[in-house]
Amino acid sequence: MIMKKKSTSKGMLMLGRFKKLGVTFYLRQGEIVGRTATTDARKSRTMPQFVQRQKMRHTIALWKRLKFCDELYFTQHKTAYLNFASLTNRLPVVYVLKKLMKDASFLMPGIPVSDGTLPTIQLQLGEVNGVPALLTGLKAGEQIFNEKLLLYTAEQTIECKEPRVKFCMREVSRLEMTVVDGHLALVNEEFADEMKGWALVQTIDDRCSPQTIVTRCTLYQQYTTDEARDEALKSYGGLIKIDKDKFIQS
Repeated sequence: MIMKKKSTSKGMLMLGRFKKLGVTFYLRQGEIVGRTATTDARKSRTMPQFVQRQKMRHTIALWKRLKFCDELYFTQHKTAYLNFASLTNRLPVVYVLKKLMKDASFLMPGIPVSDGTLPTIQLQLGEVNGVPALLTGLKAGEQIFNEKLLLYTAEQTIECKEPRVKFCMREVSRLEMTVVDGHLALVNEEFADEMKGWALVQTIDDRCSPQTIVTRCTLYQQYTTDEARDEALKSYGGLIKIDKDKFIQS
């Protein structure tokens, strides 16, 4: 299944409801929309709930950017988004302030760009004859019918003082790759950029390799600390627990 750039749906389709988290997700006119559940009661906010809401916030922010690539291959779930969300749930939690950085997204190792049944291509950043390179596990000399190789590039940017990840994709040929110890590599000064990351996806017909981003970017790490968690939690009003129908805010 290929996730197309735009949905043909004109109405609103519920993708999932997470009652414990107090959020519901819809596909509306081609856009993923997250909404908080409406209730007259004040919602609880335990630490596990807060952490999971931060994960979901980042998943949505990443997906909004990634989905604008011309082709996305996520074939292991009912929808491409749910497939992506199940994979991003494994990423490190990044904590951001409620109002100032609600749409922030961060470049980090492991961001999924595809999921399928072909073998994963082993990827590593390195050098070839002193030039930065993306080293791959693809064997040189193989000829595979209907193969396409798609290079996804992720770039950490700052927009309106907010970190955002920008994604793009282009098809590459084995002919533009360099043979290194019997395997193929993409060699270019670009692969030294510490604000970018890459993933190379192999597709054969509708099948694809499951791939994630490799990067040297470390900006996200300052948002994974206990200090960042405490500041973010404070911006959301702290922890709120329910005890015998009474709300206690710490």
